[in-house]
Amino acid sequence: MMKLLARFVFWLTGWKVKGNFPKGLKKAVMVAIPHTSNWDLLYSRAAFYILDVPVRFTIKKEVMVGPLGWFIRGLGGMSIDRKKIAGKRKQTYTEAMVDLIKNSDELVMMVTPEGTRSYAKRWKTGFYHVAEGAGVPIVIGFLDYKKKHAGIGPVIYPNGDLEGQMEDIKSFGRTVTGKYPEQGIL
Repeated sequence: MMKLLARFVFWLTGWKVKGNFPKGLKKAVMVAIPHTSNWDLLYSRAAFYILDVPVRFTIKKEVMVGPLGWFIRGLGGMSIDRKKIAGKRKQTYTEAMVDLIKNSDELVMMVTPEGTRSYAKRWKTGFYHVAEGAGVPIVIGFLDYKKKHAGIGPVIYPNGDLEGQMEDIKSFGRTVTGKYPEQGIL
């Protein structure tokens, strides 16, 4: 049902999907770039339905109540419970996401590295640490509003070179245009 609805949305708006999700890949961190608009969720989620990518995203557990929670879960939202670690401190968001991926048979976790829809000079690096900690690759998902393309870009395997690999991801991101280009990747 959702795949059919996604195809209709893309047909209606003139968007196309590009690339393919790597065959046989069951776990990954998906970075969705660039993130400049609330519309990004609609187009990226539709593209991933069309491409059969079982993508999920995290949200604070406090938001996942009532009808809003049901709706968000239906789109692939997962609540994060930052429980205490053996009576000490609360888990970090990164630790909780690593645990979610490690304890799942199949999970592609979508994140936006900018952490905001506005221009971010410095990206959050948690997604890299999640991928590294869970031993999974980073798949680049993208939206190009100029070409009306949504899809899958390169796959990055974390190798410990955080700065270099972040620059590789940003370099690819500079080849696509966000809804609000001035808020995108410079």
